Amino acid sequence: MFTLAEVASLNDIQPTYRILKPWWDVFMDYLAVVMLMVAIFAGTMQLTKDQVVCLPVLQSTVNSKAQPSTSGKADFTTVETTTGQGEEASMRTVSFGGAPTVTADVPLSRATSSQYQPTESGQELKKEQKDSSGRKTNLDFQQYVFINQMCYHLALPWYSKYFPYLVLIHTIILIVSSNFWFKYPKTCSKIEHFVSILGKCFESPWTTKALSETACEDSEENKQRLTGAQSLPKYVSTSSDEGSPSASTPMITKSGFKFSADKPLIEVPSVTILDKKDGEQAKALFEKVRKFRAHVEDSDLIYKLYVGQTVIKTVKFIFILCYTANFVNTISFEHICNPKVEHLIGYTQFECTHNMAYMLKKLLISYISLICVYGFICLYTLFWLFRIPLKEYSFEKVREESSFSDIPDVKNDFAFLLHMVDQYDQLYSKRFGVFLSEVSENKLREISLNHEWTFEKLRQHVSRNAQDKQELHLFMLSGVPDAVFDLTDLDVLKLELIPEAKIPAKISQMTNLQELHLCHCPAKVEQTAFSFLRDHLRCLHVKFTDVAEIPAWVYLLKNLRELYLIGNLNSENNKMIGLESLRELRHLKILHVKSNLTKIPPNITDVAPHLTKLVIHNDGTKLVVLNSLKKMTNVAELELQNCELERIPHAIFSLSNLQELDLKSNSIRTIEEIISFQHLKRLTCLKLWHNKIVNIPSSITHIKNLESLYLSNNKLESLPAAVFSLQKLRCLDVSYNSIALIPVEIGLLQNLQHFHITGNKVDILPKQLFKCVKLRTLSLGQNCITSIPDKVSQLLQLTHLELKGNCLDRLPATLGQCQLLRKSGLVVEDHLFDALPPEVKEVLNQDTSIPFANGI
Repeated sequence: MFTLAEVASLNDIQPTYRILKPWWDVFMDYLAVVMLMVAIFAGTMQLTKDQVVCLPVLQSTVNSKAQPSTSGKADFTTVETTTGQGEEASMRTVSFGGAPTVTADVPLSRATSSQYQPTESGQELKKEQKDSSGRKTNLDFQQYVFINQMCYHLALPWYSKYFPYLVLIHTIILIVSSNFWFKYPKTCSKIEHFVSILGKCFESPWTTKALSETACEDSEENKQRLTGAQSLPKYVSTSSDEGSPSASTPMITKSGFKFSADKPLIEVPSVTILDKKDGEQAKALFEKVRKFRAHVEDSDLIYKLYVGQTVIKTVKFIFILCYTANFVNTISFEHICNPKVEHLIGYTQFECTHNMAYMLKKLLISYISLICVYGFICLYTLFWLFRIPLKEYSFEKVREESSFSDIPDVKNDFAFLLHMVDQYDQLYSKRFGVFLSEVSENKLREISLNHEWTFEKLRQHVSRNAQDKQELHLFMLSGVPDAVFDLTDLDVLKLELIPEAKIPAKISQMTNLQELHLCHCPAKVEQTAFSFLRDHLRCLHVKFTDVAEIPAWVYLLKNLRELYLIGNLNSENNKMIGLESLRELRHLKILHVKSNLTKIPPNITDVAPHLTKLVIHNDGTKLVVLNSLKKMTNVAELELQNCELERIPHAIFSLSNLQELDLKSNSIRTIEEIISFQHLKRLTCLKLWHNKIVNIPSSITHIKNLESLYLSNNKLESLPAAVFSLQKLRCLDVSYNSIALIPVEIGLLQNLQHFHITGNKVDILPKQLFKCVKLRTLSLGQNCITSIPDKVSQLLQLTHLELKGNCLDRLPATLGQCQLLRKSGLVVEDHLFDALPPEVKEVLNQDTSIPFANGI
């Protein structure tokens, strides 16, 4: 049995899921309530009213003697008589409609014996019967009650007795069927989640603001109203009369609509203001909608369950209608009862009347009418379920009415739930669609971002870089805050891991901006912003995973001076950059490529005549084809690092304007080709560090103008005298080799300012070293030196001296005569420094205003 609480819980569903109850479900719920009331009313009446009333049918002989009543009313006469044995009998005579019936409340045995006793009292009885107009029976009151109860079960049809209970059971089944999809375990959680999300989406402030903003973008009239909304911030009229332009205002069609510089859209604060709490709630809703869609869209269980319960209700309606139509005529007033209790009563047949028949029949007809209406609604529901494809839902109207053209169509259970919501109110799905749009989500992120990153907060993140320029680095944000473009004095802007970065026209305010970094940030640029960047940007860094991520507008920055490309540019992806892609960069001077090239891309040679510096950092991939280098006749600096080169490329010898060559981190073992460098008259810096060079050929003397030579991290065991014939040499770096001796010819390098021999096997310092009086940096650490000559005092310009990691037991006191040397420039063990005389330490501890420089 259903308890009252269980039945009541079905009603509690209605307020919660009312948005999923179309009009037919609501109507059927009301019909079920009426049917429930019919059942309760009929049951109550059956419990409170008499059931049936029965009278015996007399024998034909008795019936033939009956006299019709002329009064037309029921005459009731009771005659009391006393038999010879002193027995008493009470008799009633009742007449119904001219057919008199005599009833007698006497026992059957007494009535039988009195018929055969011709006593005086019998004569009196005959006299009374002759005077009465009814018919007598020999039944007592209790016998009538007994017959009434017995004939209620025998003569009365079962449908008349159980009609209220059947109506109650049917109604409860229909109610349960209507709400089963709300209670089924595999669907109730999805429905509850959907209703919860839908309600929050409908009530979210972001929904209203997003729809309002898109309406402003699509309609010029709305834009005019919003521009004037500053005077009425609490209300923006949407009526056509209030929002229509005046007669003097020229009409602008949508197709010809352009943003006006005098009335920018960003002037409207009422559209973009959003509380931080509301913004966070809206962000959470976007994530919930995304997860709910992934969870629900792959099945159609809810749809099938709803169809199934509708089919069940339809079958139930047909079943009720069929058997009810057969039994509707069985409810009548008159019933013949033949209880086989003649030995108790003395009569074999009774005529009974059902005093509730009239009311029950009317209730049954009403119930049939309700069932018919209910059934027609079920049939309409089935027609609706199969008439249109409910497993697909299109937001076409929403896309047409708003700028959210990216709202995707949904299917399966997600689509069916939205179709059901449309039957309640289409505004729900329209507002829900806002949270399916990536455009809407990006706009929300933009607004939230602007709330979080204010001008004051951005100003706190501005720093000074090594070039003493104001720099701002933004990392992993949802977009670029608008306040960034108010930092008009910014020199360098770094954007890293910002996938939805957009550069608006406001960047034209940043007149000092000349350097831009885009690290995994395919930024989109407005037309006005591009014009500004094309004319003002000088340096651009682009870090990417695939070449397709490089924004197309990068290749059109005709005034760009420096371009840094860091990412995957292998041979398969080189074709993605067209030959004309770099041709527009007519003023490009520096090109830095850090990738995994196997050859120099042909499109780089398109800008070869303009380049003055080319840097290629290969991540261990062997660079094979280098012939295109010959076209770069104006290149002054060339770096080929980590390219797995085994020899110095011959193409380099054609670069007559080359001034600096860096072949760091390759696999070069021999440099016999160095003799060809004599044709490079302007070569002043040669960096062959981090290779596998064993010796230096004597032909190095042909590089007359060489000023810097870097041979660190190789396998050199000695320094040939030819190196010291380079009279212009100012920097010599042979650190981290296996050199055991510094040749005395080093004294010939009178212009030497920086000498690095750290990490070798030197044990003695030649006195000729201290004839290089222009030395400013002397790195002698991690060797086997046992003493430092006192002649170190001759190095008056010395600012940096590294001695740490040797076998020294003391430092010469003459260090105090090195006028520019200070403790900060002296790299030595603490105990050696502490062993110096106090006056020397005092000199070394003095502050100096001369900046430190090592020339590296």
